[in-house]
Amino acid sequence: MNDLHGLDGLMPAANPLRGELARRGFVMTSLMTGLTLAVPHGASAQVITTDSQGLVAGEVQVPVADGRLPAYFARPDGAGPFPVVLVIEEIFGVHAYIKDTCRRLAKAGYLAVAPELYARLADLSTMTDAATIVREVISKAPDATMLSDLDSTLAWATTEGRGDAARLAVTGFCRGGRNTWLYAAHNPNLKAAVAWYGPVAGATSAIQPRTATDVAAELKAPLLGLYGAADTGIPPATVEAAAEKARAAGRTVDIVVFPEAPHGFHADYRPSYRKEIAEDAWGRMLAWFRKYGV
Repeated sequence: MNDLHGLDGLMPAANPLRGELARRGFVMTSLMTGLTLAVPHGASAQVITTDSQGLVAGEVQVPVADGRLPAYFARPDGAGPFPVVLVIEEIFGVHAYIKDTCRRLAKAGYLAVAPELYARLADLSTMTDAATIVREVISKAPDATMLSDLDSTLAWATTEGRGDAARLAVTGFCRGGRNTWLYAAHNPNLKAAVAWYGPVAGATSAIQPRTATDVAAELKAPLLGLYGAADTGIPPATVEAAAEKARAAGRTVDIVVFPEAPHGFHADYRPSYRKEIAEDAWGRMLAWFRKYGV
C-alpha cells in the first residue's frame, strides 16, 4: 500500500460547494466493518484488538448541519461525565483500527469518538487505492465542513455521550494529524491536542485554503506532535518550523521526532507499524492529556 505522507501535495484545486454536498446526501450512512480494502491481505500480523469489557461502545449517528453523520464511540461503563477525546481518522475511514483506538482510549478512562468525515463523498469501504481516495474524496472535502462536523461531534459527546465539556482533547493520524492542527486552531474550548505524523505544509485550494503551518500561530490548545525521522514525506525541519511559528506567537507546542520511525508508525494494521515506538508515543499522548487537564 502506498504510504500516505504526501497527501497535501496531491490535492487539486477542486471547489465543490457545501450546499452541493448537502444535496447529494450521505453516501455512507453507517460505518464499515473490519479493515479498509486498501490494505493488502496479510499486510500486518500485529493488528491489535481491544475488547469492550467494562466499556460501552458502538456506532452512533451524530446530528450535523445537513443530516446525521455515522461515528464510533467508546467510553467506560458508568455515569460519567468522562473526559472527551475526539479521534480524527486517516483517509481510509473509520474502520477497525480507528475503532480500536477509541476502545484503547476508553480503557484509559476517556469517552473517545471518531466521526466518519467523508460520509458525504464516498463509501470508503469499497475503495482500494490510496491515490484514488485522495483525488476523488480527500481533495473534495471542504475544511469548513470538517471543522463544523467536529464541532457537532463534540456537541454530541458532551450531551448524549456523557462527556465532560470542560475536559476536551483531540488527536488524529496522518491526514487526521493535519486536521488536528487545524481543529486546535479552531476550537477555543480544547484543552489539549496530539497530532500523529500530520502534514504541516503542501498545496492549498479554495476549499482547503490553509495548511497546518498557516494556522500554527492561532492554536487554541497546547499541541504535541508525534513524528518519524524516517518519514520521507514530512521533513522534521518543516514540522519544527511550524512549531517555532506557534511558539513565537506564545503557543505551547512540543514536537517529538522518533529517529527510526516511518510514516504511520502507530497503524498496527500496516507494515509501517513499529510496536515499541507506537507504545512510547501512546504514553506521551496520555501524559500530554493529563498535563493539560484532560
